[in-house]
Amino acid sequence: MASASGQSPTGFFTELGRSVITLMEQVGGAGTLFFDALGYIARGQAHLRRTVAQMGIVGIDSLPIALLTLLFGGMVLGLHTAHQMVRFNAGGLVGGMVAVSVARELGPTLTGIVVAARVGSAMAAELGTMRVTEQVDALRSLATSPTEYLVVPRLLACAIMLPVLTVFADLAGGLGAYFVALAGGVRPAEYLLSARQWLQFSDFFGGLSKTVVFGIIIALVGCYQGLTTSGGAAGVGRSTTRAVVYSIVLIYIANFFLSELIFKLWR
Repeated sequence: MASASGQSPTGFFTELGRSVITLMEQVGGAGTLFFDALGYIARGQAHLRRTVAQMGIVGIDSLPIALLTLLFGGMVLGLHTAHQMVRFNAGGLVGGMVAVSVARELGPTLTGIVVAARVGSAMAAELGTMRVTEQVDALRSLATSPTEYLVVPRLLACAIMLPVLTVFADLAGGLGAYFVALAGGVRPAEYLLSARQWLQFSDFFGGLSKTVVFGIIIALVGCYQGLTTSGGAAGVGRSTTRAVVYSIVLIYIANFFLSELIFKLWR
């Protein structure tokens, strides 16, 4: 029997299965691209100038939106945490809870999503346009590997700059939560004392280490989608959309397993 929306349960699970298979195919293709790029990096075949240029695009150009996102994300976290803790006369716990949450999860994950939306989509669009206008084929005709020339600089830039972005984003998130918590009735001294007592170096370093993986995911998915684009301008649009969607989904999946691995090891 069909549902009210007109789609049968069998159809729903068929579409779900197709989506999972497509995602796995994309992961396999991006994984192959990663090992290809890793070979060039291991041999020292990385274009320094192009890598530095991409670092500016990934890092400096993304800094304002990352700071703004984490500032308000921290404010929301501080608002709800302070509201609940002050009700139970536990305001002294707010600083530690917020600091650990921002360092471990909020900062790395939101920064990764922001960069995926901004940078991953741009990579897919740029390389997709090069693909449909046969510029990628032109590189091959000049005996230049598209992986070496296009992918390696973007991969290195994302892996290097995403942790740097996260440091500033964590500070913005913590600052936003601090001021909102004070407005919610938490005393400054108890907030700061709680944060110092709860927040460990392993929390901060563990969060940053996750962003290296997030950066690799963003670069690989964006570049893979771009290099496999077909169908003209419409195909570029589809590749851009897929790059953002797949990157965000994979970031959330990787975040769970990385959190389980990293913070279990450091307990």
